[in-house]
Amino acid sequence: MNEDIKFILDSTKEAMHDAIKHLEKQFINIRAGKASPAMLGSVMVDYYGSQTPLSQVANVNTPDGRTITVQPWEKNMLQEIERGIAYANLGFNPMNNGETIIINVPPLTEERRRDLSKQAKAEAEDAKIGVRNARKEANNDIKNLDEASEDQQKNAEIDVQQMTDKYVKKIDELFEVKEKEIMTV
Repeated sequence: MNEDIKFILDSTKEAMHDAIKHLEKQFINIRAGKASPAMLGSVMVDYYGSQTPLSQVANVNTPDGRTITVQPWEKNMLQEIERGIAYANLGFNPMNNGETIIINVPPLTEERRRDLSKQAKAEAEDAKIGVRNARKEANNDIKNLDEASEDQQKNAEIDVQQMTDKYVKKIDELFEVKEKEIMTV
């Protein structure tokens, strides 16, 4: 196989794999009713003037399926953490008991479940777009290769399409699992 074609196929595979990784990260942020420390993954806190991820200034735990506790490493960070959680607009109502911040995760309503399912579907579609863009880019790169024969180019395009089909199928499978998780009461 032509070295340039091999490079194009490898970089395309990497781009498609990155689209899947990004989708998995996005799915972690879509909560499915059960409390998880990952729900606060996007929370940033003002730590002595710089925006810092919550996980770097406090321990985040889930003592049960409906509660998240945030134990700051420095007591004077309680208000900043509360502010950060409110600013992240996650729909949580943090309670400060002077030692820790306790967040009760409310059970999801049917309407909220449908909204989360739509959000998950949109994220899956974005990932598919990323995979298709990688395919388009690869096919353009293959067509622009001067030193590859027509047969090599056709075979490489077939390989790219098979790779695309495989990753789109994986995205659909990930979405099905997430949708089931969201819709399960």
